[in-house]
Amino acid sequence: MERVQSNWERLVRATLQREQLHGSQQGLERPSSGLAAAVPPSLVKTTNIDAILHAADEIEDEAPNVARILCEQAYSMAQNLDPNSDGRGVLQFKTGLQSLIKQKLSKKDGEKIDRSRDIQLLWEFYTKYKERHRVEEIQKEEQRLRESGVFSGVFSSNLGERERRSKEMKKVYATLRALVEVMEALSKDAHPDEVGRLVHEELKKIEQSDATLKDELTPYNIIPLDAPSLTNAIGIFPEVKAAVSAIQYTVDFPRIPAGFSVSQLRSLDMFDLLQYAFGFQKDNIRNQRENVVLHIANAQTLLGIPEGNDPKIDEKAITNVFRKVLDNYIKWCGYLGQRPVWNSLEALNRERKLIFLSLYFLIWGEAANIRFLPECICYLFHNLAKDLDVILNQPEAQPAMSCTSEDGKVSFLKEIVIPIYDTMAAEASRNNNGKAAHSEWRNYDDFNEYFWSSNCFKWGWPLQKDHAFLFHPKKGKKTGKSSFVEHRTFLHLYRSFHRMWIFLALAFQALTIVAFKDGQFNRGTFYELLSIGSTFTVMCFIESCLDVILMFGAYATAPGLALSRLFLRFFWFGSCSGLVTYLYIKVMEEKDQPNSNSFYIRLYILLLGVYAATRLFLAFLLKFPACHTVSDKCDRWSFFQFFKWLYQFSRKESCLRKLPWVLFMDPFCGLVNFLPPSKMIVKKLDLWGWKALKSDYHLPVLDDVFTPYLRSKKVGYGGWMKYTTSGNLLILSEGMFPLTIHPLVGPTKIIVNIPNLPYSWHDFVSKNNHNALTIASLWAPVVAIYILDIHIWYTLLSALVGGIIGARARLGEIRSLEMLRKRFDSFPEAFVRNLVSSKSKRLPLESSNTQDSPFINKIHAAKFSPFWNEIIKSLREEDYISNREMDLLLVPSNSGSLRLVQWPLFLLCSKIFMAIDLAVDSKESRLTQLELWHRISRDEYMAYAVKECYFSIEKILLSLVDGEGRLWVERLYREINGSIADGSILVNLRLTKLPLVVSRFTALTGLLVRNKTPELASGVSKAVYELYDVVIHDLLSDSLREQFDTWNILAKANKEGRLFSRIEWPKDPEIKEQVKRLHLLFTVKDSAANIPKNLEARRRLQFFTNSLFMKMPPAKPVCEMIPFSVFTPYYSETVLYSAHDLSQENEDGISTVFYLQKIFPDEWANFLERIKRQDSEADAILHDGSPNALELRFWASYRGQTLARTVRGMMYYRKALMLQSYLENRSLGEIEDGYSGNDFTSMDFELSPESRAQADLKFTYVVSCQIYGQQKQKRAPEAADIALLLQRNEALRVAFIHTEESADGSREYFSKLVKADVHGKDQEIYSIKLPGDPKLGEGKPENQNHAIIFTRGDAIQTIDMNQDNYFEEALKMRNLLEEFHRNYGLRAPTILGVREHVFTGSVSSLALFMSNQETSFVTLGQRVLANPLKVRMHYGHPDVFDRIFHISRGGISKASRVINISEDIYAGFNSTLRQGNITHHEYIQVGKGRDVGLNQIALFEGKVAGGNGEQVLSRDVYRLGQLLDFFRMMSFYFTTVGYYVCTMMTVLTVYIFLYGRVYLALSGLDEGIARQARLTGNTALYTVLNAQFLVQIGIFTAIPMIMGFILELGLLQAVVSFITMQLQLCSVFFTFSLGTKTHYFGRTILHGGAKYRATGRGFVVRHIKFADNYRLYSRSHFVKALEIVVLLIVYIAYGYTKEGAITFILITLSSWFLAVAWLFGPYIFNPSGFEWQKTVEDFDDWINWLLYKGGVGVKGENSWEAWWDEEQMHIQTLRGRILETILSLRFLIFQFGVVYKLNITGKSTSLVVYGISWAVLFLVVLIFKGLTCSPKKSTGFQLGIRFMQGTLFLGVIAGVAIAVAVSPLSFTDLFACILAFVPTGWAILCLAITWRRFVKSLGLWDSVREIARLYDAGMGILIFSPIAFLSWFPFISTFQSRLLFNQAFSRGLEISLILAGNRPNVET
Repeated sequence: MERVQSNWERLVRATLQREQLHGSQQGLERPSSGLAAAVPPSLVKTTNIDAILHAADEIEDEAPNVARILCEQAYSMAQNLDPNSDGRGVLQFKTGLQSLIKQKLSKKDGEKIDRSRDIQLLWEFYTKYKERHRVEEIQKEEQRLRESGVFSGVFSSNLGERERRSKEMKKVYATLRALVEVMEALSKDAHPDEVGRLVHEELKKIEQSDATLKDELTPYNIIPLDAPSLTNAIGIFPEVKAAVSAIQYTVDFPRIPAGFSVSQLRSLDMFDLLQYAFGFQKDNIRNQRENVVLHIANAQTLLGIPEGNDPKIDEKAITNVFRKVLDNYIKWCGYLGQRPVWNSLEALNRERKLIFLSLYFLIWGEAANIRFLPECICYLFHNLAKDLDVILNQPEAQPAMSCTSEDGKVSFLKEIVIPIYDTMAAEASRNNNGKAAHSEWRNYDDFNEYFWSSNCFKWGWPLQKDHAFLFHPKKGKKTGKSSFVEHRTFLHLYRSFHRMWIFLALAFQALTIVAFKDGQFNRGTFYELLSIGSTFTVMCFIESCLDVILMFGAYATAPGLALSRLFLRFFWFGSCSGLVTYLYIKVMEEKDQPNSNSFYIRLYILLLGVYAATRLFLAFLLKFPACHTVSDKCDRWSFFQFFKWLYQFSRKESCLRKLPWVLFMDPFCGLVNFLPPSKMIVKKLDLWGWKALKSDYHLPVLDDVFTPYLRSKKVGYGGWMKYTTSGNLLILSEGMFPLTIHPLVGPTKIIVNIPNLPYSWHDFVSKNNHNALTIASLWAPVVAIYILDIHIWYTLLSALVGGIIGARARLGEIRSLEMLRKRFDSFPEAFVRNLVSSKSKRLPLESSNTQDSPFINKIHAAKFSPFWNEIIKSLREEDYISNREMDLLLVPSNSGSLRLVQWPLFLLCSKIFMAIDLAVDSKESRLTQLELWHRISRDEYMAYAVKECYFSIEKILLSLVDGEGRLWVERLYREINGSIADGSILVNLRLTKLPLVVSRFTALTGLLVRNKTPELASGVSKAVYELYDVVIHDLLSDSLREQFDTWNILAKANKEGRLFSRIEWPKDPEIKEQVKRLHLLFTVKDSAANIPKNLEARRRLQFFTNSLFMKMPPAKPVCEMIPFSVFTPYYSETVLYSAHDLSQENEDGISTVFYLQKIFPDEWANFLERIKRQDSEADAILHDGSPNALELRFWASYRGQTLARTVRGMMYYRKALMLQSYLENRSLGEIEDGYSGNDFTSMDFELSPESRAQADLKFTYVVSCQIYGQQKQKRAPEAADIALLLQRNEALRVAFIHTEESADGSREYFSKLVKADVHGKDQEIYSIKLPGDPKLGEGKPENQNHAIIFTRGDAIQTIDMNQDNYFEEALKMRNLLEEFHRNYGLRAPTILGVREHVFTGSVSSLALFMSNQETSFVTLGQRVLANPLKVRMHYGHPDVFDRIFHISRGGISKASRVINISEDIYAGFNSTLRQGNITHHEYIQVGKGRDVGLNQIALFEGKVAGGNGEQVLSRDVYRLGQLLDFFRMMSFYFTTVGYYVCTMMTVLTVYIFLYGRVYLALSGLDEGIARQARLTGNTALYTVLNAQFLVQIGIFTAIPMIMGFILELGLLQAVVSFITMQLQLCSVFFTFSLGTKTHYFGRTILHGGAKYRATGRGFVVRHIKFADNYRLYSRSHFVKALEIVVLLIVYIAYGYTKEGAITFILITLSSWFLAVAWLFGPYIFNPSGFEWQKTVEDFDDWINWLLYKGGVGVKGENSWEAWWDEEQMHIQTLRGRILETILSLRFLIFQFGVVYKLNITGKSTSLVVYGISWAVLFLVVLIFKGLTCSPKKSTGFQLGIRFMQGTLFLGVIAGVAIAVAVSPLSFTDLFACILAFVPTGWAILCLAITWRRFVKSLGLWDSVREIARLYDAGMGILIFSPIAFLSWFPFISTFQSRLLFNQAFSRGLEISLILAGNRPNVET
């Protein structure tokens, strides 16, 4: 029976565990948690069933009967909670648990269990358990340590043992707590006079005094506030004590009714009052209580650590936090003219400040999606704070009416948040999953801008539920946009950046006029240049027209005053443009009249002159503060108020707003844009800008925002001069453009005056218009390149400026191992200067020695060594270096008595042998001692090695011997030192014998490095004697040897055998270290010049050491540094590679682990060395069941783009802080000199409770795993992997959204935060209910928003999950954070940009291209944007945000659906618009992964391009474009959306040129022009196309890249890298990338469709099938490329030029290159793309895909028909259909032109010819239909139909042959017809797709689909044929592999094995 019961228990437990783990291999490596692991989530939420079952598992072997009692209680709790087993997994859990309990109910002897004794058994076990584990003694000891404030005091000698015991005690406490809970439940039925009394007394004791059981297992995040902790050292810090004390309840607060319960383990505080009054959720209270405590405590540390037994927070610290958090609210009140809740900030006491601060955080913490509405938060706080003010003035607290429901329940969530959320959710549901037009629904910005007007106060308080703001949109009706409408049109580009376009237009107009006047400036030229004034006003009028048109959709809701200004501006600019144009017309009429009085010209010049002079005058006048005093006085006059109101809408600089008399004269922002304001101007300006924009619908930006870097006189003018000079250089560069247009001037004049040019077709539009189309064809490419030209100059200037700035910043000074070795001796001083806090720089010994340079150097080295050694150890842990390399790289502690600095062995290896060789050769060379030393000292490290060996040998020998032996050593060194002083060393020593002496000493150290044994001790004694013998008889000269031989003491001891008989084995750590070093110095004979060998290790060490010499703020002590959080959003990407993932082979037989072994062979070898395994197969390790399998999974995951890699990297921050804090030796709130005396060790720093607590106080890491709750419910492998990361990283926190389904089918959403508990299981810390589904907008920002409430600190670093970090860089984080406190002028930094290193560049050539391109952007590009251009935004990660600034202003991203698809950059936009300052810093770097396959890269670039297309439509770009000053506006344009506009212009230039040339060729005008206008040269076209070609192939893109190479790698390496990239066809890649960006950017603006595109982020070396590439690139590249090919063929076939074919080749070279790159790029960069077998397989797969019929549920990847339908989904709107129709009509030019070139038509230009061609086309379509029809129902007539089709086919062939024979029709005509009809057919096809519904109604859709299939088949064949041909030649495939993986080959990798596969070449 016992055996059956045991087997049954094991079976049930195994079943429950399998259910929990769901068979995932990840879960198998987690610690087994028995029954507790199977508890369903619904039961865990409200009970401790899991903890009780954990306890049962723990005591199962010790007390099975007690375990049975616990299981029974767990079952009872589950039954009571869910009696019907409705929850997920509850029935299975209860069934299994019940079965297990039934087996336990029978005793082994068959007797029944007496359940009445359960409480007695439980009590007895409880008391024995406490005694056995000494619980009460340990509690007293912990309490004593806590009161003393020194946690490490008693256990400092063995922190590891303390850590182990602490973990054990936590488990003991967990078991005790479970026992107590069960006893409490059972004691209700126990007899009160027996054991029941004892239980009740124990429970009472625990409740009143014993906090340990409550505390250690009470979930908390960082600070245990709900119960005092006895083990967490964070509670001993004075600032934390003071902060906790500051929020305590005071007598000034109203009394809380007795019914409100508070835990007995803590005191009542102000958060309890807020919870009672407003009904905030309990966990929101707990979360924000900790948040406020941390804010106050950390603010206090910036002012100083509080002292005394009862530390207090300085009121200044509270005020600082209060001002910063509520800064946005204060400015909002000022803008709306509202008084804040308080009358005066000075009148507020500290308690009021704290409670208002706490209220704001509580509102923010529970606001959910409303957090994206910062001004709505201000509105809520304003009213709730008023309620709170009333409550505080009452004797007894009352619930706020605004949060009280009709049934009396108080809930902030229900009464305030949910109504607003429901309205936003209703609007979000109208966006049709992002497909609806932006104008159809209100986004987050629209809701927020409602609170920019005082109208928001009409909403009332409490909130009126029937107010218009809460109206839900009705079907078919719009609610109206608030202020800005995101219409989908390219016109936004002009509207947003109209000043730049006006400038370019005016400049082009002026340059063209001058060019046409041959550079002569006369009266006629002057008159024509005056036309600029008219152009200027007309373009301003166009901009005002766009304002009116693009506001459609907001007229019903926009403020009336704003609309009035809108139309007044429209009429004002219209009147101005009409007047100026009229005057200019009169001027031109007057010009040719004789004896004119020149009235109009005078008036015209006077008008323009007065305007320009006024602007110039005001530009300088505004620099004087007195002007603003006058302006303020004029504000009272209604006349000036009117003009000021009129001007506000024009969005110009604030300086003009302060001078109302100028407003009516300023239709356009002029010269004042170029000048900086004075410091006094800044002081006069309203700091928020609300006042200047009152009643306006624009963003509440700073009045002077956009000269945003207004600074004090100290730096303001310097910054202004920098970006202004850059802007002027950019503008002046455009002055070279006349060189391009001059060659076209003469021919243009002639063409204009040619009366009748001969046309070869029927001309419609070119009569009596001076050949306008011909002129347009010639000039259009020139105009296009003119628009592109300024971007080219911007690229060149930014590369040059970026290189200069980088050089000044000292980037790239250490770029090789040789440089690192040479400068290593300067590293300690630089490290101490920058990275060691000032309070730790005091020299530890007497000040009398502080002037001793060697002493100072040794102190610096001693402080440097622990940090350097941890860096080296981290490299070893990451397997970048081997054990040997680690030993050579480690720096000695330098804390001993040795009188010189000890350097790492990699600097000294082989140096001693080189010195010995010099010494041996000195006799033959007849060198003196001084000359010998001079030769040795030429190598600084050789001299160090000689000195160290000399002094270390003395120290070691003196430690080994005593008595006579010690006297011998002392006299020997005395003699040698004397010889050195006398310069007679070469006389007294036989240096030729040094090798023999070294060999003897090496034998000695070889014994000493081992552990002592009797045999070794005897050997050491013998070795010392042999050393003595060699020294005396071989090394010393005869005279010295005689002195020692005749020394009686020594001779006697030697004779008696006592000499060296007693050896003292080394025990001192310093001596042991020196023995080991000397042994390595004497045994490592090879040079360590290539140490470390790993390229990544080299790069990291080089960058780190180089950064030590760069300018950075000094480091503060850890306790005084700025606290920060790291924040990583995660969805469902790879967390950790599973064993299956690693071992699974792809189609080529390649597994991931095999691939990684070959790509990283040195790291694989280091990994095997670390786990102590020989070179073995990875599969064997994965499946041997040992811990090494998990280590291998982590090793592989750390080389991919996984969450595990990111978490490891970010946790280095905590490790760095622990080390820094440990060495600073903080205790009891004081900063002591951590480097005092000889204690420089960093051993056990990770186990120090104080260091860990200090790190937790300053650092928090939250990973927002959005669907972690769902993954746990589904038991997905990702959930188990995340749990594993939690177990391995105690400071890691995971936030996720938990969904619960209620009984009525509705869902409830919770935002949860968890950590790992003592059992490694998820422990819920906070659970905050949400108003609904948090995903109303884009997924990633919504994911960030729900979890940001769990972050802490003043800064937050946003990290994506494809990033990495390094320990050495983490050491510099506190320096970076100090940038927030540096003086950057008026605006402190709000975002700190950080340099990135792309670590994926070594995989393939494509990865290299992407890596270099990305590196250039995130280094040189960001450097220039930040300084001097001052337009850096937030371009993704890993920027560091000012957390308080951003969370009070909408968050760290925007989330509106689709429009904010590129959510990151909007944080930069928002920060700039709200007075932020964004900087960039390159002394610190973070790793980042990028896509490595062409398809991945294309998807990523498509996402970014689509996001930029949406940015064009956004209000943020519009406002920045309008409000930035002119130069910064241009810089902003070219670095954001303008980059993609210029990219698109690069492609459009090719189209414009080719369509223009085709027009001239088909119309026959090219020949006529060449003959009549003598247009024989193509200089202008050559210039245009050469510039376009250089942009197209990426030369200009590569210029910043090359500059970065030169700066950081050196000139030679830069040239080699660039040439290598060109040989790897990087120009093809950049040209292909050009097409990707153009396609997605243009399509997004035209039709929308921007979306997140998952790229996979995996290792890509597999072959991509032809069909996959065709699907992805067909419409974006192939169709466009074939269009270019057709254009080129038509141009070559019908174009005319005297120079012949060479001219065609030169002119069309870039176009051919573009077409070829777009057609074959995907296959050139496709692994095994030219392997014959794969080519055959690809063709079969493509044919199957092409012919497979679509259907319901069939995906595009399986069927052409399904894919074709998906490709049409972007055409949704009428506007889109009209635009597509217009664009499709361009294809008709081919048929119209070619049919008139046919031989059969002769020279006829009749329109009938064109009509006949359509008839022929219709006939061809009918023939095609006849040949392809196959009636499904007429199966009986199939034979007849086939016969008819055959006859028809033969008839067509015969008819064509007869026509060729008997008519003028020729074979060339047939090919020409193909050129004519194929584009026309494509046009018809496009039109049919565009008007799909209409075509379907005609019943023609099936025919259209078949024609489309034919076109795709034809395009596929055209592309596939060259690939198939090249695949015949094996060397092509070999060459391609070399091309793709050149970097791998150069590093000796085995890519050939990877591509060939790991399978044997045999059939199985």
